[in-house]
Amino acid sequence: MTIKTFSLGGKQTINRLGFGAMRLAMGTFAGPARDPETGIAVLRRAMELGVNHIDTAGFYGRDAVWANELIRTALTPYRDDLVIATKVGPLPGPNGVPSGQATADQLRGLVEADLRSLGLDRLDLVYLRVGGMTGPGDELIAERFAVLAKLRAEGLIQHLGLSNVNAAQFAEARAIAPVAAVQNRHTGDMGLLPECEEAGIAYVPYFPLGGGVGSGPLDAERIGKVAARLGATTAQVAIASLLATSPTVLAIPGTGSLEHLEENLAANDLSLSDDDLFELRG
Repeated sequence: MTIKTFSLGGKQTINRLGFGAMRLAMGTFAGPARDPETGIAVLRRAMELGVNHIDTAGFYGRDAVWANELIRTALTPYRDDLVIATKVGPLPGPNGVPSGQATADQLRGLVEADLRSLGLDRLDLVYLRVGGMTGPGDELIAERFAVLAKLRAEGLIQHLGLSNVNAAQFAEARAIAPVAAVQNRHTGDMGLLPECEEAGIAYVPYFPLGGGVGSGPLDAERIGKVAARLGATTAQVAIASLLATSPTVLAIPGTGSLEHLEENLAANDLSLSDDDLFELRG
């Protein structure tokens, strides 16, 4: 049976099926902006359905609609068990796509901006997001991660995470401060997962549906067959398969639709047999 909760940093118990906030404010970074009232309704429904882990970022937004402000409007006063994760590092370019990178000197300001926009005195989890929209590069991250470690020591951050990193960057950061979570692309190299398992570090794939079912590590034809046999949707099977990968894996499928939200979260009740998983993974 799939274990449905995870102890973040060994301190905070969260449900392994959470919610990604990127699509609340816009369909893509290029826009257009979405109706904020719909985003607020999606967030409140997510809480009703048991979500207590939301993944967001200060650069998730377009025009006058921003994910952090929707979260604050919809959910304050926050529930005691809610964990809000954010990420810093990317800087939006003129077209809204986060193509630039913040320097070490800019990170404190980005963390303080997230605190203000979310209406918090302390952020539960902050990822240092490395690189742009592509996979990890070979850049050194110690100087930037040390800034976040200092903010953690000051009490502005509870847990630290890394996003879009390789093994060398992971080791570099862990030599500075404890890492509670790693967020790499689901369709990329999951080589850090065994090390995360051993250390009790959450592994949180972004784009957990591969950026669209069929573009991820699961073959579209195989996932369709399993979904049809189980009377489930392909998205539900993909999420359930991801959660079955490891008890360390957290899933954060995102949507701006109430219908898709309820569909995604229903994956929490979907059980995949060993035969199902064997078929899915070939």
